Amino acid sequence: MLELVVPVEGRAARRGARQGKVAGARADAGSMDKLKRVLRGQDAEEPSGLAEVIDATSLSWGTRVKGFVACFAIGCLCSVLGSCLLWIPKKGLILFAVFYTLGNIASIGSTAFLMGPMRQLKKMFEPTRLIATVVMLLCLVLTLCSAFWWHNAGLALLFCIMQFFALAWYSISFIPFARDAVKKCFSVCLT
Repeated sequence: MLELVVPVEGRAARRGARQGKVAGARADAGSMDKLKRVLRGQDAEEPSGLAEVIDATSLSWGTRVKGFVACFAIGCLCSVLGSCLLWIPKKGLILFAVFYTLGNIASIGSTAFLMGPMRQLKKMFEPTRLIATVVMLLCLVLTLCSAFWWHNAGLALLFCIMQFFALAWYSISFIPFARDAVKKCFSVCLT
């Protein structure tokens, strides 16, 4: 049997060459990841500290659904409670306006759990929803103003009614062709 003797220096040189190849492969993989991110349209830079914080604090899908259900249930409860308080003498209409408005705010806020707050704000102020969003938010504010500062129950009721229609119009904007169907239905009913 023939034995091959390799000097120690030769073994170290080969080991160093192998390690160099592995390190080079890792560097190539990092470059490839950067190239993939650029081609996908993502930032070529490493994630910033803010991006890491946002990723670390984002909610899981299960938590988002639980938050949505809880917030939506609170919104519905406030609206029903406001409807029950409507029949209290003297202050009932104002209590209705306040609880109805808080219920609508909670219901709108519940969808922020599903989409995320920034995405919801972007969708709310898209050109197709801009007027409905502005009217809805204005009605929410005016309802509370008429209840707390102006102490005018008639205005509070009027703004609650406007709030209902604005929220309905805003909500159906998320359903494809729903606004067109509603417009067509009303045009047929009015002619």
